[in-house]
Amino acid sequence: MKSIGNNVILTAFFLLELVAFGALGYWGYHFKTVVSFKIMLAGAVPLVIMIIWGLFLSPKATIPFFSYPMRTAFKLVIFIAASAALYATGLHTFGTVFLLVSLIIVAAVFVLDLHKI
Repeated sequence: MKSIGNNVILTAFFLLELVAFGALGYWGYHFKTVVSFKIMLAGAVPLVIMIIWGLFLSPKATIPFFSYPMRTAFKLVIFIAASAALYATGLHTFGTVFLLVSLIIVAAVFVLDLHKI
C-alpha cells in the first residue's frame, strides 16, 4: 500500500526527470555554435534522453534489459549530466542544488524500493 510519503518521493522523482530533460535542452540551446544548431540541440538532446529513458530506464520500460540497480545507476548518470549541464551554462547554484536533491531522491527511491509501485 502506498503511503503519502512514498507518493511525495515518487512525485519529486518525476519532477526531477522533467527538470533534467529541460536542463539538457537548456544546455543544448546555450552551446557555443550557430543558432540553427542550438535549436536542433535544444530539441534533440532531451528527445534522445527521453527515448532512452522510456526504452530502458522507466519502471514500465519497453526493453527491460537492465536490472533495477543498473537502471538506478543510469538514471543517476542522467541526473549528474543534467547537473553538469546547468553548471556549464552558468547556473552554478541551481546545478549544485539539483545534484544534491537528485542524490537524495534517487537514494530514497532505491532504499525504499519504490520501483515496484
